[in-house]
Amino acid sequence: MCQLLGMNANTPTDAMFSFAGLACRANEHKDGFGIAFFEDRGLRHFIDARSAAASPVAELVKHYPIRSDCIVAHIRKATQGRVALENTHPFVRELWGRYWVLAHNGDLKGFAPRLHAAFRPVGDTDSERALCWLMQELSKAHASVPTLEELTLTLAELMPVLAGHGSFNMLLSNGQALWAHASTKLHWLLRQHPFGAATLADADLSVDFAPLTTPGDRIALVATEPLTVGESWQAMVPGELRMFVGGLPAG
Repeated sequence: MCQLLGMNANTPTDAMFSFAGLACRANEHKDGFGIAFFEDRGLRHFIDARSAAASPVAELVKHYPIRSDCIVAHIRKATQGRVALENTHPFVRELWGRYWVLAHNGDLKGFAPRLHAAFRPVGDTDSERALCWLMQELSKAHASVPTLEELTLTLAELMPVLAGHGSFNMLLSNGQALWAHASTKLHWLLRQHPFGAATLADADLSVDFAPLTTPGDRIALVATEPLTVGESWQAMVPGELRMFVGGLPAG
């Protein structure tokens, strides 16, 4: 099973503690890694077909002080598509003048939608096909740029189509919000005042967030498995779709 990590915050935030926890799981998920950082409409996108445990790109990311209010990361255990750069998550497309980023954990059997020229996969994964199809269907459903609430309603109609082909645990973001969909396994956590210490579940590493934050900071994290111990991670139920905006679950 691939591993997902998403972060949405109300202020640009350093996510390296959480990424370090995700990278600890790369020994079992060694078929590539990727991470995307939104900065307003811009995007920093780092991918490598090598394991995050051995990749120089992963080492760069761990020591690069990037602050972002929306982040999507993935470490891959391949099910469809060979181990190659073009098959490495997260995948990126443009729609309505914004970058859209998707990372997927699961396996879609027989998912071969008809795609028009604007959205075509470069690699051969079911995950990239899913992003292309979602972008196509969103553009067909809305004649003009929709609100986040309208996007959520449309995505809620589209998710069962994808999940009908298998498991579709997904993180999707356009930099304004983070959407998470669970088919089998996904957890989320809200960090807010009063902040305390957290310890990674897979490494002997702890951080006290109190001196690093302000009372107004809010951070929502989404991960396949809880990344820390001693924090109140909540399991999503199968079929659940959640949107996170400004570091809070919406709706």
